[in-house]
Amino acid sequence: MSPEKGKDLDPTMKKVRFGIIGFGAFAERAIMPAIRAASNAELTAIQKRSAQAAQQKAHEYGIPFSFDSVEALVASPEVDAVFIVSSNARHHAETLAAAAAGKHILVEKPMAVSVRQAMEMSDAVRRAGVKLMVGHMLRFSPLILRMKEIVSSGMIGRITYAQSHFIYDVRNSQRSWVLDQKEAGAGPLFDIGIHCLDTMRFILADDHVTDLRSMMDRDPSTGSVETTNVLSVQFSRGTLGTIYTSYETPYRQGYIEFFGTEGSISAFNFTPSRVEAVLEIKRGERGLVSSVTTERFTVPDLYVLEVERFSESILTGSAPPVPLESSLHNQEILELAVMEAQKKRF
Repeated sequence: MSPEKGKDLDPTMKKVRFGIIGFGAFAERAIMPAIRAASNAELTAIQKRSAQAAQQKAHEYGIPFSFDSVEALVASPEVDAVFIVSSNARHHAETLAAAAAGKHILVEKPMAVSVRQAMEMSDAVRRAGVKLMVGHMLRFSPLILRMKEIVSSGMIGRITYAQSHFIYDVRNSQRSWVLDQKEAGAGPLFDIGIHCLDTMRFILADDHVTDLRSMMDRDPSTGSVETTNVLSVQFSRGTLGTIYTSYETPYRQGYIEFFGTEGSISAFNFTPSRVEAVLEIKRGERGLVSSVTTERFTVPDLYVLEVERFSESILTGSAPPVPLESSLHNQEILELAVMEAQKKRF
């Protein structure tokens, strides 16, 4: 039975039926398996712009329904919620269409390509009475949750500085649209820097950014977006932070670190699922490092956790675990960072 527009699902239902909008390589590799592995979700439909390609993929993976338009998918009574996995510029229109059809929405990060779009998305889901969550799956990582616990406990004192970088070689990406400003909105800051930004804010108890400085560099031969970015921010309680992202490195690497008045915590490999991650904790005394300890984590499939937690919010009528207000503030920061960098270009 399909939910009424703007209503939560029947609480006796055990699984949310998802349709994937934008069924490309990433959805095929990560999102489809996650929905199928989730205990409270199932995949009933996919959408691609080609009807033939959609039918072929649906047949290949045993998916009941396929569509060549977003409007047809969200009109289906066999779909309760959508997972939007299309290019950044499409998130806005596809969210509006899904909300108008009474479907709950899980959308890939970043939320949109502008604050105006993000606000319109927010207004649309509120009017429709449906749920919207941006896919910040790192919030469900045991590594990140432990870092948040350490920071909030005061173990390493007052946090004075945070830094993170996320880099990879864009030439290895199957998403050619990330280099197109019209489709992506911006370069690595929107694509992967948003992970660093949201994770910093989450670990710092969703602190607000009150000031920022941004610099970007672009390789004109690569595309129409910046290919390297440095973003410096100040949070409302005084913590300073720096985020470095780049498409121009020969390998993939992620790193995050927090410095406090009594020590520091750091971790490489903080973004992937299904990996072993190591958290390093340093304490200081009398101007020297007094102890270095490590904690090891087996990080599960974070997309599965993301789907399960969002589905739980639908089935129980509770708030999604990633607050919409936090995602809106992320979008404000991204937009200001782009504007700040553009002002400095000669």
